[in-house]
Amino acid sequence: MSPVTTGIAGIILLVVLMLLRFPVAFAMAFTGIAGFIYLAGPTAAFGLLARDIFDQFSSYPLSVIPMFILMGSFAFASGISTRLFDTAYKWVGQLRGGLTVATVLACSGFAAICGSTAATAATMGKVALPEMKKYGYNDTLATGTVAAAGTLGILIPPSTVLIIYGLLTEQSIGKLFVAGILPGVLLSIFFVLTVLLICLRNPAMGPPGAATTWREKWRSLNGIFEAAILFGLAIGGLFLGWFSPTQAGAIGAIGALVIGLARRELSWKGFVEACKDGVRTSCMVIFIITGAIIFGHFMAISRIPFILVEWIEALALPTMGVVAMIALIFFIGGFFMDSMALIVLLVPILFPLLNDLGVDLIWFGVILVLVSEMGVITPPVGVNVFVIKGIAPDIPIERIFKGIFPFLGALIICTIILMAFPVIATFLTQFITY
Repeated sequence: MSPVTTGIAGIILLVVLMLLRFPVAFAMAFTGIAGFIYLAGPTAAFGLLARDIFDQFSSYPLSVIPMFILMGSFAFASGISTRLFDTAYKWVGQLRGGLTVATVLACSGFAAICGSTAATAATMGKVALPEMKKYGYNDTLATGTVAAAGTLGILIPPSTVLIIYGLLTEQSIGKLFVAGILPGVLLSIFFVLTVLLICLRNPAMGPPGAATTWREKWRSLNGIFEAAILFGLAIGGLFLGWFSPTQAGAIGAIGALVIGLARRELSWKGFVEACKDGVRTSCMVIFIITGAIIFGHFMAISRIPFILVEWIEALALPTMGVVAMIALIFFIGGFFMDSMALIVLLVPILFPLLNDLGVDLIWFGVILVLVSEMGVITPPVGVNVFVIKGIAPDIPIERIFKGIFPFLGALIICTIILMAFPVIATFLTQFITY
């Protein structure tokens, strides 16, 4: 077979392995090694495997990922997520559809101290779904809201996807984090409007919760102070240039640990479980990066990515048209591949083209995250949907997928607005130098 035909066969094999629920990292590594052996021989393939594994696992810049993941794990174990939901519930729970609005707001708050879409969806799903079930919320609306709102975990800083994008494109992680703030707020507003419109059209889907007094509302605000402190420590310190990204994540993790100990909610068992969860998630992310890089080397010698870039250049589109075309490629790719793996695979290939066109890579990073958010809720790979399925096993998977489509529309609208008005993402970046 020719290199291009071999590359196409490799892509088909990768998709088949992932549809068979083969771990994404190992599916990419296996396909990449097999393809490299076929095209370049076993000596080159295994030499590449050893080098890539060593390079990734000894990379200091990647240490920022476990720090922010550990921060989110300690925050969950300290009960911060529960108190965030309780605060949001006290303020909007009595409205029609109020519990789903509270879920969106709580996900926004937890995203500011987490950085992972799956972790945000899982954490808030455990807190919010039982409450929505208690008040008779429609299963499709309830599960769809949690799955979609969980995507805020990779847009509102800190974000593991933005970290990886920054490392790949050598952009300021601090600026990328700050660039995600206003789009994250905008997307949260769109999600809230989506819920309200759904409940306006069909009130039975989101019955109102119990009413609360103004005194209860004001007292509940204590629940957001801890999250605000953590966000101020980590992202505020990064914004002001006091910390590097890795230091900011470490300080945030220590802050979450201190809060848990001060409130006496973080037991020894909870501490151990939080550490295990942080290590497990960090290893998953680094394995995915390593697998994607191995698969990327196979794609490189198959020449498929270069043919793709040449095809885009041959279209002679304006800069915004090229950005839209790349976003579409990522959107379609997200149907079949983990979003993080897709970014690690394609960004290094498309980076020279974007650089030549003079595209603002900070703004484009936020666009890429929005498109990646679509990938984590769309079938068949939709990671967040399967996370929610694990929390609510009695709800059919097709009902959860049905619930995400109104929110997918909100994501698309938000992406279009951000493409039309890049200043939404870039405005705050002028105030940061790191």
